Amino acid sequence: EKRGKRQVLVRPNSKVIIKFLQVMQKHGYIGDLEIIDDHRAGKVVVDLVGRINKCGVISPRFDVTLDGIEQLASNILPSRQFGHLVLTTPYGI
Repeated sequence: EKRGKRQVLVRPNSKVIIKFLQVMQKHGYIGDLEIIDDHRAGKVVVDLVGRINKCGVISPRFDVTLDGIEQLASNILPSRQFGHLVLTTPYGI
């Protein structure tokens, strides 16, 4: 978005990437998703709407207990009213 692009091509594709993009779409950060199945790894075309300031990943993946989620969110997010934290579990995103 900082480069002024309206669409981006995300490849390779996975179920986790699609679910994460659907969460971002639900919160209004991105527009339409077009999933292209080329019988290989696949591709996703994402329409940008200009609302993403920063998007990152926490690496390596940390094990977090249920009572430690609030502390993790306060350490990572810039303020209480700002930002979203997307967690993956064995039961989904």
